[in-house]
Amino acid sequence: MVVIRLARGGSKKRPFYNIVVANSRQRRDGRFIEKVGFYNPVASGAAESLRVALDRVSYWTGVGAQLSLTVERLVTEAKKAAV
Repeated sequence: MVVIRLARGGSKKRPFYNIVVANSRQRRDGRFIEKVGFYNPVASGAAESLRVALDRVSYWTGVGAQLSLTVERLVTEAKKAAV
């Protein structure tokens, strides 16, 4: 099954997440099919904290990919910001 989920990056105590499309059997930070955005929960000031390619997310959900709960929340947040 194909899922859209977060892959953790960054350093200790400074998380940075890539929003990726991956096979559900791959490791969390392992191989992925496509990167569709990022989420930086510790962004401060004018730094961008969330970027999502909504067209690619809609494509992947259209062909059967499942969103994780956190990514679903982030995508709805990005849709609100886009309007």
